[in-house]
Amino acid sequence: MAKVLLGATGSVAAIRVPDLYAALRREGHEVRIIATDASTYFFDPAQIDPLPGGARNPEVVTLDQDEWPGERWKRGDPVLHIELRRWADVLLVAPLDAGTLAKFALGLCDNCLSCVYRAWDRARPIVLAPAMNTLMWQHPATSRHQEQIAADMDEVHWIGPIEKRLACDDVGLGAMAEIPQIVSALADALAGGLIELPLWSGL
Repeated sequence: MAKVLLGATGSVAAIRVPDLYAALRREGHEVRIIATDASTYFFDPAQIDPLPGGARNPEVVTLDQDEWPGERWKRGDPVLHIELRRWADVLLVAPLDAGTLAKFALGLCDNCLSCVYRAWDRARPIVLAPAMNTLMWQHPATSRHQEQIAADMDEVHWIGPIEKRLACDDVGLGAMAEIPQIVSALADALAGGLIELPLWSGL
């Protein structure tokens, strides 16, 4: 079993992060979550393995505010995005919203998750499960960003979105893959298999 670092970004599909976390734990994985600020609009980090009294457990769910908690950094203080990268066997980002996809492709690192991605050991697998509105998915920038990530990362695996009625009430391709598919694809990536599936779908 693996140490899975689960990145959660600001797609509506982040409402499924607690269920995905539970499914990964049932498979025997150790799991830590990095939640972007936007993702916490869709789930409550304090509901995932909370501390006594119901407080958020920072050993389970990392927020951006955890990165630099002191008044001033001093030598010897941990650098959280590096500590998380060292801990993890695999980085799974599910859901991966359009904004974070663009940040990854362009090398921007303005939050804990994007810093982990930029500092990632490229010999270790990354599994990305995009989720966004259909027209965002079909935008030409999506294809360019996927191609850039594939060029930059040696072990990147994609779990393409599925077609359904989206939270915004549009119908089309863009919903995050189902949790069993994500869990299965993660196992394939850890075993060294290549996930083959359709990605960008332009007009």
